[in-house]
Amino acid sequence: MNLLPIEIKVNIEGEAAAALSALGGEGVAQTTRRIWFAEDRDGVADGRVRLLDEGVIVRFRIGGGLDELTVKLRPCDREKLEGRFTDPFDATPFTYRIEEDWSADRRMVAASLTHGHPPGALLGAVQPGADSAASIGALQDQFLDVCVPAVRLDGLVALGPVLSTKAADVALGDLEVDLEAWRVAGLQFLEASTRVKPKDGDDVEELAARAERRQRKLEEAVRERGVTLSELPDSKTHRVLTALAEARRP
Repeated sequence: MNLLPIEIKVNIEGEAAAALSALGGEGVAQTTRRIWFAEDRDGVADGRVRLLDEGVIVRFRIGGGLDELTVKLRPCDREKLEGRFTDPFDATPFTYRIEEDWSADRRMVAASLTHGHPPGALLGAVQPGADSAASIGALQDQFLDVCVPAVRLDGLVALGPVLSTKAADVALGDLEVDLEAWRVAGLQFLEASTRVKPKDGDDVEELAARAERRQRKLEEAVRERGVTLSELPDSKTHRVLTALAEARRP
């Protein structure tokens, strides 16, 4: 089985704009988008996030270029990926990725299928009363049917928007990182991320060792700039979705 690229993330608490500036994000071009997450309507009525609890994320990104609808499995059992979904591919307007996702001591595999749409095409899917599942196309349905057949996307409601500000390819010491700030429902987060790609001749241990060195370097670079790393165990996606679902309870 081929080695996977590793995305390393650190989450930062506090005032997102100040942290973005401290890490050098103010000096580069930024992209602003709005993000919605679709969840089970009945679950949200009870303040629950059933899809996320099953490891399924349905995300709408609107603004800053093409609209994007992404269906992601995280954590993902790579052994259960079948057919064309065993390996990454790019087939416009689709992009399919499989990668490891590292944050603090959490390590898991994530598989995501993104469908690009013309700007504004997905706005109707995130409006109040809309069934957000209607925008999920045949290939994304196939992805879910093959890889997580027990999960059904019926009657989804969009939660959001999250305001996202992203600065890509920011120099942080000798690292190149992406910085993304989220603001929603009184919550603020900043995520700094970098990727480690397999090299020819790598084995599992060599790739992991290189990624661990990169992770330590990223954490140290953030701290050196006076920015505090989050010590909370939940991901920012889980915290945001839980807060939004709770706010929607009758």
